Amino acid sequence: MNIKKIEPKEYLKPQGLVGISDQQIEIHFEAHYKGYVAKYNEIQEKLASFDFADRNKANQNYSEYRALKVEESFNYMGVVLHELYFENLTKGGRGKPSGKLEKVIIEIFGSVENCINEIKATGIACRGWSLLSYDLYNKKLVVNGLDAHNQLGMVMTVPLIVLDVYEHAYYIDQKNKRPPYIDAFFQNLDWKVVNRRFDKIFV
Repeated sequence: MNIKKIEPKEYLKPQGLVGISDQQIEIHFEAHYKGYVAKYNEIQEKLASFDFADRNKANQNYSEYRALKVEESFNYMGVVLHELYFENLTKGGRGKPSGKLEKVIIEIFGSVENCINEIKATGIACRGWSLLSYDLYNKKLVVNGLDAHNQLGMVMTVPLIVLDVYEHAYYIDQKNKRPPYIDAFFQNLDWKVVNRRFDKIFV
């Protein structure tokens, strides 16, 4: 079995953000994001060892194989969501929704402001993530929240805006106050990245 190791994407680490300190980003990127990369790779090594992850002992109540598969999804989505999160941040924000994306946003939410408020409210309501995604199945935009990286996600959706609302994303700067951090996130949102993600759906 081939080991599917991944490497951290150093170029994604943002700096000089408005309202989100470099110290906050440093710990978030180096400890949390890279921690998921390391654990995912460790799990891949164990899955590659058929002696360690005995498929014949797989059991839904408990087995080493089940534990590895559960944590594989948790750590892999921890990697992917963090990479999408860091990628859609840039100092002071950039751009605005493209005409095509803005049209779709208005069709669903009535305005860009309403859409952002929906993402913010979901970010307050959920424990881990708030996402604006495109639903490939029903061909519409949706806002959904995740309590954990691999919980409450929607199948066949493409993330466009990814907001991390775990405390590790803001605790150094804001202690336990999440709303100011969420406001800062939108001050640094890179709409050019969001537009590019949206455009790729229709290629």
